[in-house]
Amino acid sequence: MQYQDLTQQWPAFSDAILAFSQQLGLCKQGNLKSEALWCDHVALRVNDIAVATSLLAEFKQRGEVISDSMINGRPIYIIVLDEPVQLGDWQIDCVELPFPGKYYPQQGWEHIELVLPGNATTMAELEQSLRMVSPNIDAVLASDSSIKIKHSAPQAAGETLANPTIAFKQGDICIKVHSAGIKAVVASETAA
Repeated sequence: MQYQDLTQQWPAFSDAILAFSQQLGLCKQGNLKSEALWCDHVALRVNDIAVATSLLAEFKQRGEVISDSMINGRPIYIIVLDEPVQLGDWQIDCVELPFPGKYYPQQGWEHIELVLPGNATTMAELEQSLRMVSPNIDAVLASDSSIKIKHSAPQAAGETLANPTIAFKQGDICIKVHSAGIKAVVASETAA
């Protein structure tokens, strides 16, 4: 897998993410522009260290690494792109490139992360913020057993910003929601 493969995957990934966002009530008719939430970054999944190393080199030619933290025993790089990628009405300027930790059935673009308003520091506060943006989320989840939900609070060493996360996964795509943007999370690492 090379950067060119990611470019070719982007249109199908974007369409799938927009459709899933609409299904979850996080956007309307493919329009992600909202004062209530914004797309923070997009993330990849790769299975091979050589592929991850090669992609990292290619991304370094297209942006700047702002973090290379160890999370759950593996390096995860955050790259701020010189030219953002377009997703609906959003321009996404950060890419998360985790090095392999386990095998993924599909390599390439895997998820986006949305930032919800409210500065939630607990899972209960995050869930409340989510219901304000998507009032029908509980009904959607109750009616579709193909959507898997995971609650977590990933944290790098030195991070001081609480960032509870809810992930919605359907097939090979995932949307994560949280209350702090990746740049703020990275800044909290360096402030510690």
